[in-house]
Amino acid sequence: MNLQTYSKIFIASILITFLCNKSFAQNGSLTVNTDPKITELLELKKDMEKENKLSDGYTIQLYYGELDKANQILRKYRGSYGNWPASIEYETPNYKVWAGNFASRIEAERALIAIQKSFSSAFILKPERRK
Repeated sequence: MNLQTYSKIFIASILITFLCNKSFAQNGSLTVNTDPKITELLELKKDMEKENKLSDGYTIQLYYGELDKANQILRKYRGSYGNWPASIEYETPNYKVWAGNFASRIEAERALIAIQKSFSSAFILKPERRK
């Protein structure tokens, strides 16, 4: 083969290599479309967990009885203890004041020791999961 043939093959090889690289190159672009309600639902779930509404764990019951007294107990608790969330739960015909959302019994027992200094009748319970 002569020099002209080699140069044609060389030029053809370069063109083929260049065109192949361009044709197989990938430009990545990712667009994620999320429903704005997902964020809203995650916030709702977080709030419900704080209020013991989704808990499979333990809580401490401070009071069981009338609403007025339950509100007094809740205010007193919140004034003294900021470590654990508290809420009023209704079970016909009485109201309960629950404090904390503990994953294990030992965590609940540690908290109970502190809470019983102000609420001597407090005790640990494992509420049924709400549906």
